[in-house]
Amino acid sequence: MAEPDPKTPRERYRAQVRAEIKEHAWEQIATAGVPALSLNAVAKQMGVSGPALYRYFAGRDELITELIRDAYQSLADTFRKALAAGADVTGLAHALRDWALEDPQRYFLIYGTPVPGYHAPEDTTRISSQIMAILLDACAALTPDGPTTPFGAHLEEHRDWAEGHPARPAALHRALNFWTRLHGVLSLELAGHFAGMGLDPALLFAAELDDLLARRA
Repeated sequence: MAEPDPKTPRERYRAQVRAEIKEHAWEQIATAGVPALSLNAVAKQMGVSGPALYRYFAGRDELITELIRDAYQSLADTFRKALAAGADVTGLAHALRDWALEDPQRYFLIYGTPVPGYHAPEDTTRISSQIMAILLDACAALTPDGPTTPFGAHLEEHRDWAEGHPARPAALHRALNFWTRLHGVLSLELAGHFAGMGLDPALLFAAELDDLLARRA
């Protein structure tokens, strides 16, 4: 038997309207990019006045923040689902690519060029740290301790980004390698930079992944 919804009718209606606003916002972003996002334009699509939407979002920045939270949470949930199915670093990498290809605009909202004039609140960073923690766990499981490198020594003193994760420097370095190189390939692919090169982006992604797995750190 389904659990009863604890929300009041008014709360359910508010949640429905906010969800509809976000759907129209994603449509705008897909058409014209995040900088062009406008609550007034969303209101026009919904057939209501601009001020009516300010009962649901205080302004454009709050709407962008909500979309960013949703995007990070979606990727975190994707990683957790992959992990529950037994994914290792390779599985997580392919889960990341599949997620990015499913909705490139969602990907670029959190990993693309920062939105001019917008500053994300700190809580969005906390959500993104969940994603990195999963990757760090996977890298720690396959990375043995080795000789300390200059960058490894640097990471011993500069690991705030790992949010207290106990991974050794070699695993930290491996996770950063994965994050930077795979995002580099994905960003170029989604932006269409491989279109005229006649190569298969999926094979390039797999080759980068193989190279990363072959490295000790």
